[in-house]
Amino acid sequence: MCETKNLCLWLVQLVYILGLLAFCLWLAVHPRSPAYSIIKFSVPLTNHNNGSSHGRIEYELDIKNPNRDSCILYYDTFLTFYYGEDKVGNKTIPCFYQGRNREKSEIHRLIDQMDVETRLWTDLRKEIMNASAELRVDLSTKIVYYTWGIKSKQQGINREGKIRIGKDGMILNNKEVKLRRASKKWKL
Repeated sequence: MCETKNLCLWLVQLVYILGLLAFCLWLAVHPRSPAYSIIKFSVPLTNHNNGSSHGRIEYELDIKNPNRDSCILYYDTFLTFYYGEDKVGNKTIPCFYQGRNREKSEIHRLIDQMDVETRLWTDLRKEIMNASAELRVDLSTKIVYYTWGIKSKQQGINREGKIRIGKDGMILNNKEVKLRRASKKWKL
């Protein structure tokens, strides 16, 4: 009777230790999602001083790989800016590969610009002059992780954020805008 209790106790401890080791291994291997931030955003002053019927916005997007052991392959990334419910402009970032860096996070910086839809430019320009303009940015892409030579399944990523623009046409208070997971609650 005593030997059966000891054997059962020993088996329970073994299963517990194996489960704990499996969980730790899963945490070590499981990659984290990349972080997206808009570092700089501007509507050049020349655009809203000359009263033209179209404009251009400039932005700087940082994509950070927080994983020390995983590389990431990004398929085409779609970046769209909205003013209210209207689309201001969109950009397709071609696919790229982001390596890993064992000392710090690997950062991919994209500096680009896009033309603003002509019918929205006058309304947006007026709002910027009143220092109350707010744009919404949506980002969607698909990624694949490479961890220790093992390729993961393709995963979809959707991020969004709000950019508040000051009178100078720049991000209000020069704060970077972190793009967060898209809320399913507000999607139509």
